[in-house]
Amino acid sequence: MLKNRDLKQQVVEEIKGRFERASSVILVDYRGINVADDTELRKQFRGAGVEYVVLKNTLVKRALGELNIDEMESLLEGPSAFAFGYEDPVAPAKVLTDFIVKTKTDHLKVKGGLVDKRPLDVAGVKALADLPPKEVLIAKMMGSLNAPITNFVGVLSATLRSLVYVIDAVRKQKEGAE
Repeated sequence: MLKNRDLKQQVVEEIKGRFERASSVILVDYRGINVADDTELRKQFRGAGVEYVVLKNTLVKRALGELNIDEMESLLEGPSAFAFGYEDPVAPAKVLTDFIVKTKTDHLKVKGGLVDKRPLDVAGVKALADLPPKEVLIAKMMGSLNAPITNFVGVLSATLRSLVYVIDAVRKQKEGAE
């Protein structure tokens, strides 16, 4: 009995480590998915750097309790799979929703998720999946930061250009007067 308890505590510690390291976690009900679809989904998750695992709800509840994350407890009913995104918080949601749309499967259902240890409902996961890629967001942000400087330089050069035109006009006027 003691050996079994120690083993379960070790698994709970591993689950806690996953939740602590993850920037996002998506909780999935996978009832009815066939092996081919599950294999393809796992392949796409691996390609995106996402860890996809099936965990026992009781052990996850224990781990979340130790981490003081109580908001997900109501979602831990029925079969549950977890997609852990460690580097890109958008990747698990994007891969999962793209897969559901592409395969037109009704066997995978998003239950909810976490982003930076904050709970997300199904609509929040959908909104997360609809975000553009990280590189696009960074490019937009850099463009927004660069725009005021570019406009300022344009205004300064327009003032100098106007001054040069005025001086040139005065020069031409004086040359014509002589």
